Amino acid sequence: MSQPETPARPGWARLGAVGLVGGFFAGVFGVGGGLLMVPLLLWWTHMDQRRASATSLLAITPAAIIGAISYGVGGVFAWLPAVFVAAGSISGAQLGAWILKRIPLEPLRWSFIAFVLLSGAMLFITVPNRDALFELSALTAALLIVLGLFMGIAAGLFGIGGGVIVIPALMLFLGQSDLVAKSVSLLAMAPGSLSGSLSHLRYKTASLRDGAWVSLGAIVTTPVGAIVAFGLTPQAAAILFGALTLFVATSLIYRALKDRKNN
Repeated sequence: MSQPETPARPGWARLGAVGLVGGFFAGVFGVGGGLLMVPLLLWWTHMDQRRASATSLLAITPAAIIGAISYGVGGVFAWLPAVFVAAGSISGAQLGAWILKRIPLEPLRWSFIAFVLLSGAMLFITVPNRDALFELSALTAALLIVLGLFMGIAAGLFGIGGGVIVIPALMLFLGQSDLVAKSVSLLAMAPGSLSGSLSHLRYKTASLRDGAWVSLGAIVTTPVGAIVAFGLTPQAAAILFGALTLFVATSLIYRALKDRKNN
């Protein structure tokens, strides 16, 4: 009986290049970089959707920490609301990683595409206000925990930091500044991503070696992206990120349809 084929190990240069691109956009948009790292891992290293999602999540934790520090240096460090978001995201990431191990690849691929499209649409209708002040109440804290739960599920399932959920929700429903929303996202992202990463390593859906090379590239460019973020107007940042998500979704749809035709 023949043994199942072992997936090829991607070269370190391609993995590092994925991290460089993802880290820059993590700094600019406060999203962890997985929104780009997952498609790039699919395209440049020929990983399948499950392995790409899991590998991306391994790289997000260090990128999120560096990004949060970079925003703090710029004067934006929203640690208190981030605590409540992180509390929900830790459990959510475990659940997302558990689902990832069991879901078939085709539904996972189309779920990720739908998720990206929804995120892009939300950002186009969001009008950030950088003069907004965060007022924490019992109701707000509960909402932040629930928001973190969904953030964690997205992290564990799709290999992204979950910022594409948190940032639009904070701006659209809680009226927060885009910079504050990005700071909350990056601060809350680290523990949730770490939680999901440990699950992926335990389930062997990703390798520490691949995640390390991607994260090495990401931590180099994340501070550069944060500098760019402070130079953008909130409207420009939202529109650019919305356009990016739509481009990524369109590219993934094209690839999915092409693969289906070939198979």
